[in-house]
Amino acid sequence: MEGVLENNYVISIDTGGTKTLAGVINSKEGIIARIKRPAELGGSSKEYLNSITGIVNDLIEKTGLKKKNIKAICIGIPGALNPHTGIVSFAPNLGLKNVNIKEKLQKKLSIPVLIENDVNLGALGSFKFGGAKKSKNMLAIFIGTGIGGGIIIDGKIYRGSNYSAGEIGHMTVDKKGPLCNCGNKGCFEVFASRTAIAKNIMADLKAKKKSMIKKLISPNKPIKSRMLAAAVKSNDRIVIKHISDACNTIGLVLANAANFMNFDMIVLGGGLIEALDYFMLPKIKESFKKYSLKDASKNIKIIANDLGDDVALYGGIALAEEFLNIKI
Repeated sequence: MEGVLENNYVISIDTGGTKTLAGVINSKEGIIARIKRPAELGGSSKEYLNSITGIVNDLIEKTGLKKKNIKAICIGIPGALNPHTGIVSFAPNLGLKNVNIKEKLQKKLSIPVLIENDVNLGALGSFKFGGAKKSKNMLAIFIGTGIGGGIIIDGKIYRGSNYSAGEIGHMTVDKKGPLCNCGNKGCFEVFASRTAIAKNIMADLKAKKKSMIKKLISPNKPIKSRMLAAAVKSNDRIVIKHISDACNTIGLVLANAANFMNFDMIVLGGGLIEALDYFMLPKIKESFKKYSLKDASKNIKIIANDLGDDVALYGGIALAEEFLNIKI
């Protein structure tokens, strides 16, 4: 493996459900330039490819770098994909189905392209550069619009036989529970995602229950994590109840995962945790302790992601190291 490369970078792009975040980054300088744009949902693969190409070109222009200094473009995609072939089999929010993103973008940009599930990229970022640096066996869970998981075993990302490991959001919590977007009933994310919490709050508001969050929300607009945080700080009974219920479910699922895999660390991230870690983590840990086996959980640490939105951008450095054998 090469030594640390002077003045070389990767461009990391995290194409999430609500926004696209991109940055020029290396391990020495961190992020030297960034772009943040609203997610372009429901488009075509052509539109997605044009959007990514535009972001890359904008970042190169913004930094004044030459293409030879960009060693890889690393993209986190919320969907099913094969990081070796570069084919995205299904990413419904982005309009991608059976598209070789790697091949098509490399032709457009003449720079090596790597793709990874967005949550796996976040797990790699936390493991290599964040609070999970000292762990060996780690679970990262990101809670937002949905819930996704990334797994590190013996210091390496675990992708599974068909590259679909980590779909913890679709672990069944109650087989008689609400219908999930995946088609099954009672998945983890229909109880504990921000979307689920917001849905339960809205049901209470329609039932004429009083909550200060009613003043913060706009018609046909989603309830944001910052609104939930404001309601918790105001000691809003309705919001606190639904977030507390979600915390109990999160702790239960984490306990099941720890009982099965004996992780040494669990990292919790996503907008909901970033806005409410001070409130949620104690409740999650209490639930975790209740449901976990003593031997499986006695040395485990449960922490909040400390890299915020940038965690997946840092994961791009680790991805380039794994697939291109370079250390940026």
